[in-house]
Amino acid sequence: MKTKQKSSQKNKWEDHYSRKARKENFSARSVYKLQEIQEKYRLIQQGNSVLDLGCSPGSWLQYTATLVGGSGRVAGIDKKAVSLKLPSHVTVYTGDIFSIQAVMTEELRRPFDVVLSDMAPDTTGNKTVDAARSLALCEEALAVAGRHLKTGGSFICKIFQGEDFKPFSDLIKTRFTISKIFKPKSCRKASKEIYVIGIDKKQEEICPDTVSGHP
Repeated sequence: MKTKQKSSQKNKWEDHYSRKARKENFSARSVYKLQEIQEKYRLIQQGNSVLDLGCSPGSWLQYTATLVGGSGRVAGIDKKAVSLKLPSHVTVYTGDIFSIQAVMTEELRRPFDVVLSDMAPDTTGNKTVDAARSLALCEEALAVAGRHLKTGGSFICKIFQGEDFKPFSDLIKTRFTISKIFKPKSCRKASKEIYVIGIDKKQEEICPDTVSGHP
């Protein structure tokens, strides 16, 4: 009986995309969300450098590695270790996004062409709490992009829709020349997740006093 219950729970989330991911040797169905975004906006190019925040279990790393090719580089960070065998131009770091400085290496200090975030909080079932936790991850992802994304670069970020969604999407508009909101068909119908996309990061204005060393 216990085996049947476990099997039932396991199959609860089984769908066309889950089966497709297994067939195509991707670690998770979430790869098709990024694939849809890429097919629509073409943000990741061969030779690009890409930072994937919340990269476990690794399907986005797998897909991105094929897009950038051997001349590009992909770096991923997650609290959970990624056990996949990945190409040599992909490096994975285990660490907390809120303490990213603790895992910073010379590679991570170099600017990236694209920053991705498919991070999601541990859900509680309380929509307000879950939306707030999602927003905190998104704000941190945007802060990382602010520090490590090249001027002209692109940012893709998953967020749970809630009352803070519009203020965050408005913030993207101030940081990027173009902003888009996109919900891939591969998202589960009941899911409140949506992707906010920033294209062409604006050059940050530097205060002359800061440059000269004055407060």
